[in-house]
Amino acid sequence: MNGFFLRTLITILGLLLASAIIPGVEIHGTGSVIFAAVLLGLVNGFVRPVAFLLTLPITILTLGLFLFILNAAMFGLVAAMLDNFVVAGFWSAIFGSLIVSLTSTVASWYIGPDGRIDVIVVRR
Repeated sequence: MNGFFLRTLITILGLLLASAIIPGVEIHGTGSVIFAAVLLGLVNGFVRPVAFLLTLPITILTLGLFLFILNAAMFGLVAAMLDNFVVAGFWSAIFGSLIVSLTSTVASWYIGPDGRIDVIVVRR
């Protein structure tokens, strides 16, 4: 359960960073940011795998570049579900999803599978 809360906090950080950096991404209210992070996790957990399987031929033809569009579509889907989360257009969705993905990836380097922060010390 700790892993869920930690990953949700990381997604919140990514959403706040995207709304601060990308001009077309706006999130109003603390509750909206929290709900958007949880909803983004649910959409990525349930809708994205189905969409990935349906678009697998296009993904193969584009050598994986279509995954950027798929991530932007999931980002835009969450924005369409919430009133206080606005994504202005296609490029805002692409760059916003890229910021959230990069934030989650970098943070996942330090989080173990059970949700604890792992620190590896190498002594010579």
